[in-house]
Amino acid sequence: MRPTPSLFLRPALAAIFLSALPLHAQEKTPSWIWDKKGGADGQELHIRKVFTVQGGEKVRLSATCDNEMAVFVNGKKMAASKEWENPASVDITPALVKGNNLIAVKAVNRGNGAAGFIAKLVIEKEGKKEEIVTDASWKVSAKGGKDWNTSATLDDSGWASAVPVGLAGEGPWAGQIKAKTLDNVADVKEPEATPVAAIKVKEGFKVELLHTVKMATEGSWVVSCFDDKGRLIVSDQYGGLFRVTVPAIGGKPEDTKVEPIPVQLGEAQGLCWAFGSLYAVTNSGKYPRGLYRVTDTNKDDVLDKVEQLRQFAPAGGEHGPHAVLPGPDGKSLYVVVGNQTPITEMSGSRVPKHWAEDNLLEPPLVGRGFMREVMAPGGWVAKTDKDGKEWELVTTGFRNQYDAAFDKHGSLFTYDADMEWDFSVPWYRPTRVCEVISGGEYGWRSLSKKWPVRWEDGLPPVSDIGPGSPTGVSFGYGTKFPAKYQNALYVADWSYGKLYAVHLKPDGAGYKADFEEFITANPLPLTDLSVNPKDGAMYFMIGGRRVQSGLYRVTAVSPAAPAPAPEAPPLLGLRHQLEAFHGKQDARAVDFAWKYFGHEDRLIRFAARIAVEHQPVAQWKDRALAEKDPRASLTALMALCRAGEGDKALLGPVLDSLDRIDFSKLKGLDRETYVRNYQLAFARFGEPEEAVRAKVAKKLGALFPTKEPWLDVDLAEVLVYLKDADFLPKAVAILETAPTQEEQIAHAKNLRLAKAGWTPELRERFFKWVCLRAPLLKGGASFPMFMADLRKDAIAGLTEEEKVKLKPILEAKPEVKGPEFDYAGRNFVKEWKVEDIDPVLAVGLEGGRNYENGRNLFGATACFACHRFGSEGGAIGPDLTSVAGKYSPRDLLVHIIEPNKEISDQYGQLEVTLNDDSKVYGRIMNLSGDKLMLNTDMMNPDAVTSVDRKRIKAMDQSKTSMMPPGLLNTCKDTDILDLLAYLLSKGNKEDPLFK
Repeated sequence: MRPTPSLFLRPALAAIFLSALPLHAQEKTPSWIWDKKGGADGQELHIRKVFTVQGGEKVRLSATCDNEMAVFVNGKKMAASKEWENPASVDITPALVKGNNLIAVKAVNRGNGAAGFIAKLVIEKEGKKEEIVTDASWKVSAKGGKDWNTSATLDDSGWASAVPVGLAGEGPWAGQIKAKTLDNVADVKEPEATPVAAIKVKEGFKVELLHTVKMATEGSWVVSCFDDKGRLIVSDQYGGLFRVTVPAIGGKPEDTKVEPIPVQLGEAQGLCWAFGSLYAVTNSGKYPRGLYRVTDTNKDDVLDKVEQLRQFAPAGGEHGPHAVLPGPDGKSLYVVVGNQTPITEMSGSRVPKHWAEDNLLEPPLVGRGFMREVMAPGGWVAKTDKDGKEWELVTTGFRNQYDAAFDKHGSLFTYDADMEWDFSVPWYRPTRVCEVISGGEYGWRSLSKKWPVRWEDGLPPVSDIGPGSPTGVSFGYGTKFPAKYQNALYVADWSYGKLYAVHLKPDGAGYKADFEEFITANPLPLTDLSVNPKDGAMYFMIGGRRVQSGLYRVTAVSPAAPAPAPEAPPLLGLRHQLEAFHGKQDARAVDFAWKYFGHEDRLIRFAARIAVEHQPVAQWKDRALAEKDPRASLTALMALCRAGEGDKALLGPVLDSLDRIDFSKLKGLDRETYVRNYQLAFARFGEPEEAVRAKVAKKLGALFPTKEPWLDVDLAEVLVYLKDADFLPKAVAILETAPTQEEQIAHAKNLRLAKAGWTPELRERFFKWVCLRAPLLKGGASFPMFMADLRKDAIAGLTEEEKVKLKPILEAKPEVKGPEFDYAGRNFVKEWKVEDIDPVLAVGLEGGRNYENGRNLFGATACFACHRFGSEGGAIGPDLTSVAGKYSPRDLLVHIIEPNKEISDQYGQLEVTLNDDSKVYGRIMNLSGDKLMLNTDMMNPDAVTSVDRKRIKAMDQSKTSMMPPGLLNTCKDTDILDLLAYLLSKGNKEDPLFK
């Protein structure tokens, strides 16, 4: 249904269009037609038109429908549609007979209102063309009757004449269906794999398209592996398995050979060749979800036997079972499963099984409610033997990690998914590369309950990547790439069409990483990649969700010799010693691990804590409560809260131990862990007695605010739980002045459940934010519903008397004022130009800069709307967290002042030209079948326009940046210096905001 202008009735359309005509041909304009009654919801209308051909004519029919349509020619169904915006085009010549022919259409209206139908038919013979278009000569009937769609000689004199509604290009359809659209509909393209010319690859490399997958017979490929003979095995997401023999490097792509594998198995999302067999992980309804082994029993080089080694619970969808890969020990397999499939039965677990949600305040904000019933631990990785008999849980807490790969030191890496519906809320986490660490917990929780990276009971990523849809993962080992790229980890992003090269750098007991775009195109829905050790090339595929598939090969222009193995992290050996105690009880574990509770490396502390958590609590409880070293005490108390099995008797001793720690002497992450331990103590052991509550509230309330934004959010959560009244005015003030919407929302999320300390003035200020400011903020698809949940919970805490007093605010409509972000209190200073930069920078950034003002300016100039910095900000523009290592202060200012001067391929918008020459501007965010979804407003992640790929004439990088100019025009010289200092300080240990 389309909005109805006053001059036109709301239609449900069934449309037939002609092929494009040459410029010299005479063209007719068809009318929208229906019957005189209009259309009610579910109304069916039958439409007929008889036309004559003499023989030898070529006739093309193109059709579309709003809402449903079936088109018949002489009784043969030629087209059907449920999408009126996308006309279908078909050559109907084979269905025609000499003499009279019948076009018959069955159209169905959805929604109340009148309906419309439009048609255009072209008949071509010997260079001459004739057009037939919809007008009053067409016949319509509500019932149709016998032979209505098969007989051109049917007596239809009792049918009514069609009623014209308006001409093509007019009315409620004008935005999508124009007169030119009707002429160009036959130019609609059949789906094709992304051409190599449209793919940008790193200099020094070459991409070949080896095979365009036949959708009808080969499907849409999503996973691959190489067998022991260097042949690729692939799976259709909704169909079977195929074996692909690729041509030698330098050979012809058309020599690529695709053969179905004749077994009853497919719809796999994980494949690997190991122990002389093919292993597959299925994720569908046709083949029960699980791990399978496929073998060649008679040694004729044809796989013929399928065994299910382990069946998983029948839940998962696209968040279910994914990858399978050989372990580095040569004896095992590792299986990767997303967060919708429960953990299968395990023989052992390196993860302590006392996981919980561990959020202090309930209820969570629900939003769209996706996976609201799924509780911890989330996505998991398990190890099993080659026969799938013994299973050990390795790691938990991922969202939807699709694939994984081992490095040369036996460390496993994966690429975990974000939740794009959660853009611009404080619990949003971008896609990220993670090391899959023994006993690990990565903090996924449903809805608004996800753990932030600052909580030390979870593990941090190796690197945040940004918004996307993670798919295949592989190291470059075995390629003949340059050394840097042989040792890189490659991770594929399906939605944005990026293959990233991630360069790992040893860091303590783990890794940090830099990443770069290696291959990119729009669209390039990458699904998987594999290295063929036989030829030293990398192979990748596009496809998935019935998107057109293709197989590509990547080679180095100048092949290189094998590269030496990269260095291992210096503390990796110690971490492995600690991890040897994971999953088992060992009398040596506590004494060995305890020495590292106060270690400076977070991963060492984590490994030590997990080792101790596997031991009986009675063996180490008193030692944890008596620990004197502050950092070691924080680790020990976290272990006790988690492993204490909810023993309420432990609450008092744990609080007493925390009370001995001098918060003022803690730094960095230790301050976060101090507050986190209070959260865990109350979440695990329950509410304290009144005297204890008052004592703890007084102590923690005196710390608030700390001037560390996210530490203050966690501290506020504890104070709300403790019903502290004194901190409330300070928290409301932060809510009103915080420079980012994430920080504001985080405080509002806490304050909505506060019970104590409210005054009429504070209530009014809080609800002005809830009712008048929050609705103007922007975010992902769940954002409006999150804000509605927040409002509902906040109002539920009001008394009836308060509801009456606040009624004017509760019923007020937010007033939209220009830009979505608040520039209140900032006046125009000057229109900054590049030539103004050098005098400003001459002052220098060293010393005396106001980082807090810099952060406030990052919000006031709308930078946080689009750019992520640290743990907050938008996801449409580049992540600026590591900008200090990439740009000088001057270069950074030039990019801000002249956003169109150099537009990043990664974040530039596309100019999409449709076949009617209309244009759509934006970034591809998602795909489904032939649909491309583009974000058209970088300040609004939910502003998405759908485009049919078949209607696209051209796609080019836009010369206009999505970033608006003039963002610094409210800044003084000193403001610009503070902003630069803030942006360039990330990682500076002397910076008080980041230490």
